[in-house]
Amino acid sequence: MTDAPQPHAEYSARLEARTAVEHGLNGRHEQLANLRLATIGLAVVVAWLVLVRHDGSAAWILVPVGAFLGLAFWHDRVLQARDRASRAVQHYSQGLARLEGRWTGSSEAGERFLKPDHPYAADLDLFGRGSLFELIATARIRAGEETLAQWLLAPATPQEIHARQGAVAELRPRLDLREDLAVLGGSPGAGVETARLVAWGAAPPVMVLRWPPIFAAVLGAMTSLAALGWAFDELSPVPFAVLVAVEIAFSIAMRPRVRAIIGAVDGPARDLALLSEVLARVEHEPVSSSKLAKLRALLEITGRPPSHRIRDLRRLVDLLNSRQNQLFAPVAAIMLWTPQVAFAIDRWRARSGPHLGRWLEALGEFEALCSLAGYAYEHPTDPFPQLDDAGGAAVFDGEDLAHPLLDPARAVPNSVSLVDPKRLLIVSGSNMSGKSTLLRTVGVNAVLALTGAPVRARRLRLSPLAIGATLRVQDSLMAGQSRFFAEITRIRAIVGLTDGPLPVLFLLDELLSGTNSHDRQHGAEAILAGLLDRGAIGLVTTHDLALSSIADRLQPRAANVHFADEFRAGELTFDYRMRPGVVTTSNALALMRAVGLRV
Repeated sequence: MTDAPQPHAEYSARLEARTAVEHGLNGRHEQLANLRLATIGLAVVVAWLVLVRHDGSAAWILVPVGAFLGLAFWHDRVLQARDRASRAVQHYSQGLARLEGRWTGSSEAGERFLKPDHPYAADLDLFGRGSLFELIATARIRAGEETLAQWLLAPATPQEIHARQGAVAELRPRLDLREDLAVLGGSPGAGVETARLVAWGAAPPVMVLRWPPIFAAVLGAMTSLAALGWAFDELSPVPFAVLVAVEIAFSIAMRPRVRAIIGAVDGPARDLALLSEVLARVEHEPVSSSKLAKLRALLEITGRPPSHRIRDLRRLVDLLNSRQNQLFAPVAAIMLWTPQVAFAIDRWRARSGPHLGRWLEALGEFEALCSLAGYAYEHPTDPFPQLDDAGGAAVFDGEDLAHPLLDPARAVPNSVSLVDPKRLLIVSGSNMSGKSTLLRTVGVNAVLALTGAPVRARRLRLSPLAIGATLRVQDSLMAGQSRFFAEITRIRAIVGLTDGPLPVLFLLDELLSGTNSHDRQHGAEAILAGLLDRGAIGLVTTHDLALSSIADRLQPRAANVHFADEFRAGELTFDYRMRPGVVTTSNALALMRAVGLRV
């Protein structure tokens, strides 16, 4: 495909350009810092000439002072631009790291989303260091990370999958959008605790009476005027003292309500600047797909757009925090600053708070789609799967499937077809031959497909599926559970999934390896036959060649496949190619001898 994007070349070119901008701004920063020092020195000289030598007008001091203020403003703009350039450099450096397989441990891994009782999250390495989430997630706020995690943890409906595919395809080439989001302040996933902010917005206002805000504004203005009149000998101190006494009484009466407002907004309002910037960028992005148009509609309300309203709240919180300035504190007390700003925050919540949940939901979905779009752009040959949603038998039919977490240059693709009547593959093979990797490859690609993302395959056709796996079940000393008990508990949960609305894709690794061969064979056959009878499809790996005979008794619904190996001159080699039939070799004894065991 000559018109396919070349992400490595594009990222490299953009990284070089942003690095040059960063270096240029660093140089300008140093120049402005020196100029600011020079203006300070000039101000000292002018002050000495005017105040000590009485040489010239005092107005000349305003020249270096004005120059310093102008340079300070310019310097601040340069520093902001430099920070944006630095974040752009980091953005493209991380993109190249993903493309070159150096991304593990470099970004948010999403461990907080890992649920030990989930039927496949841990088994398929969805979260944690080196996980699928770490590879894909680039969200700027936690709502985006939370949405992406939810999508990975549960399959979407066919209609939603098609809608997400259209949105991802639309967003895939928009590198400028993803860069603009990446350079916004803070680190990815920083601040904006979604649940707390939504709960705060949905709560009823504290101040239900209408007169206290008006009374506070009038009383604060009158007291300030009385203070000025006293300061300039226009009034006696009596009016000021009386008004202060009234303010104290009012503040005591309003203290419970003011404290409730301030205490409620303190946590949810953190990092509102980032939220307003992300909203502003999304509001200005043109969209055409049905999914993105629906998300845009959720951000449209009468009056000021959401980004402006969030910015208003941030300014109110900043004004509230300014009362802590020691120089401003006396003035704030006279003006009834804290009650007035608190009442304004409460009014903001009454007007805009109920919309916060809708805004964050839309923004979270938009960011999750941007994450999937970035992943799609970086893997231009990965296709969108074909969804078989006619409501017939369960289907998973993939050609040249590979694992998305493996280096594409080293990953060996295999084709897996689970199409009626063949709905079970029993995979035999020696240690390290690729059996478990095959199960993870099938599972992760199914997760990507049912999320709405491209898949690592030449092609994939699948029906809506519920996934269950036993690749990482283990014993628990604290819970007093053996691995075998943990495994059969998980299997029972997978069987329970077959009672749901979706057919099940099961991925069972070393089925019932914790019991004797007799119980293992009979138990495994009963479990597999039961799953097939309930319409499930799947793969099972085993070292026990006796289990391969199950396929003969379950034909035509089951078949044997295997991975082979060669042991030559003390060295074990694998080609990781899946072949039909049962494995005929074993490497266990050879491996034991290779490490020095006498067997």
